[in-house]
Amino acid sequence: MARRRPKHPARDRSVECELKFRVSGPRDHTRLRAALRARGARLEGSYDEENIRFEGPGKTTRRTSLRLRVLDGGPRGVLTAKGPAKFAAGVKIREETETSVADANAARDILLALGFQVEFTYQKHRAIWRLDGIAVTLDTLEFGWFVELEGPKELLPEAALALGLDPSYAVRDSYSALARQFVAAMEKAVPPAVTV
Repeated sequence: MARRRPKHPARDRSVECELKFRVSGPRDHTRLRAALRARGARLEGSYDEENIRFEGPGKTTRRTSLRLRVLDGGPRGVLTAKGPAKFAAGVKIREETETSVADANAARDILLALGFQVEFTYQKHRAIWRLDGIAVTLDTLEFGWFVELEGPKELLPEAALALGLDPSYAVRDSYSALARQFVAAMEKAVPPAVTV
C-alpha cells in the first residue's frame, strides 16, 4: 500500500539585510581595512568563490535567485536561494535560504539533472570582517571592487557612515545582476567574427 507523503513542519527562512557599495579600487579596500582595524573589527577569513547562477525550470524560479558558490576551488560549496528584494531606507532586504554542501560538483550535477541550467558564472574574492555584530565583506570581482555590510537593518546605515560610506550611494543590484550587465557589455564590445 502506498504511503502518503510525510508532512514536514515549515522551516524558518532567514532574512538578509545588506548595504552594498562600489568603491574605486584596491586603495579603497586598503583604507577600509585600516578603518575596520581601528574600530576593533576582526578578520574572519578570506577565500575565492566561483559563483554559478542557475536558471530554473518553471515559473516559480523566476522570482527566486539560485546560486551555488564553490569555495576555494572546491569541493566545498554553499547553495543559496534568495527571494525578491525589498528596500527600506536604502537597505536591501531579501528572504534567503542557504546550506553548506560537502561536494559542490555533486550539487551542480543534481541541479542540472532536475532541469536547472547554468545561466552564467562569475568569480569573486572575499574577505570577511566582523564588527559589532555586522559582517563587512571586501569583495573583488572582474567588474569592480565592492564592500558589503550585512546585519540588523537598523544598524547598517550608522555602521556604513562610520566607515566613510554614504548609505544614499548604496548599490541596489545584486552581484548576479551586475555580472549579467558586465557580460552583456562585454558581448556588445566584441565585434562579430568575419567569415570568408
